Amino acid sequence: MARQQHIVMFPFMAQGHIIPFLALAKLIAQRHPALTVTLLNTPLNIQSLQSSNVLHPSNVHLKSLPYRGTDFGLPPGAENTDSLPLPSIIRIFDSSESLQPHLVRFLSELTRENNGQPPLLIIADVFLGWTVDVARSLGVPHASFTTCGAFGTAAYMSLWLHLPHVAAPPGSREFNVPGFPEAFKLQTDQMSSYMRAADGSDPWSRFFRRQITRSLRSDAIVCNTVEEVETEGLRLLRRNAGGGLRVFPVGPLLPLESNSSHDRSGRKSGVEAGCIVKWLDSHESGSVVFVSFGSQNTVSASQMMSLAAGLEASGHPFVWVVRPPLGFDLGSEFRPEWLPQGFEERMRASGKGILIRRWAPQLEILSHGSTGAFLSHCGWNSVLESLSRGVCIIGWPLASEQFYNSKMVEEELRVGTELARGTVEEVRSEAVEAAVRLVIEGDEGREMKERASKYRRMIREAMREEGEVKGSSIRSVDELIEMAMSSSRSTSVQ
Repeated sequence: MARQQHIVMFPFMAQGHIIPFLALAKLIAQRHPALTVTLLNTPLNIQSLQSSNVLHPSNVHLKSLPYRGTDFGLPPGAENTDSLPLPSIIRIFDSSESLQPHLVRFLSELTRENNGQPPLLIIADVFLGWTVDVARSLGVPHASFTTCGAFGTAAYMSLWLHLPHVAAPPGSREFNVPGFPEAFKLQTDQMSSYMRAADGSDPWSRFFRRQITRSLRSDAIVCNTVEEVETEGLRLLRRNAGGGLRVFPVGPLLPLESNSSHDRSGRKSGVEAGCIVKWLDSHESGSVVFVSFGSQNTVSASQMMSLAAGLEASGHPFVWVVRPPLGFDLGSEFRPEWLPQGFEERMRASGKGILIRRWAPQLEILSHGSTGAFLSHCGWNSVLESLSRGVCIIGWPLASEQFYNSKMVEEELRVGTELARGTVEEVRSEAVEAAVRLVIEGDEGREMKERASKYRRMIREAMREEGEVKGSSIRSVDELIEMAMSSSRSTSVQ
């Protein structure tokens, strides 16, 4: 039997991780059709991918590993962070380490079936740092894949490894971040609640410090970003990761053209895409605000009221993906009382607003010429999607590295403004109105738009391939595969 060359990919069990992993798997498979790329995950996540309408190249395989989340206190059927409350999120993190023996068994079987040849490369989530030890035991190259940007990843790693806020003077809201310039400071409200409470002995600290430390022993870091867009972030990540660890920016891992009413995991929009496009067609260029906090985030009930009032007062049309406020099941039905009285009826009658209660065709909305601003939680996938369409961002970070993404969008890229942070602070409707007007109407907003258009061109250039000319991200993907092949050739010679 002829030997095949395999690449094994293993994302963490979260939609925001699985989607870019799958996109990278497709990109590698399309560029290197002789390779077989296998994406691993738990049974229900693999089943969801298989039942979706998303097409995969024939050399991309999906494989499930046995998983028992109930052993860690998770409810039956919970194999993904989507819709899990915060106390359960740490349980799914901890449960991920139970997949190690199943990964070892799969890799052993794969090697045996391939006449003793192990995989060419293992690309695993930075949250699955334990996979480095598995790769080492087989003598297989390993790459840690961070689905965040370089700046956010560098900040997130430094904060967990050093916990600088713990050493800050009592009562101080501001602190320096190890590995960053002295002038760079973060504030305590730019941290998730579980990170603010972290002291090194808590479950969150123990998990992230363990996984990050292991991931930094990998052969490479793969980052879903663009060299030309995140020049400073990549410099910091490379320096802080250590000189021996190569960093491959391979983004953006998203379609640069979109004509689908499904999201990239195959979930169907709550409103027909054609209806939204027709509505967008009826509005002026750059006048519409798109509001979405992602699949796992929401704001408090009072913040939701202020957001609605501010959007209405701005006078600008909007598309808002609404979810139940904090304290309610995100998958439950949205209730009218969570919005100002008569709000939805007024918006519908005036043609000023559309409320979407399920999934929205985000890329199509951002691609439309009428969309002028994206009011976002600044999850990295959303930031990339917005930049790739040249749309300015109104930041409202809610968790994780979103705070650092928002800071980068406003202070380094200068393509947006931050409206609020988290779910605790009071947000006034006047602040919402002012942020919308700043980005869409003012001279400052016009300058933001020009810079966003520049980044849009950079992103498209990074993924371009014409003859011998390759964009930076395309070159990076090929160099990653060449690194693995060189290692395989060296092993064969020995």
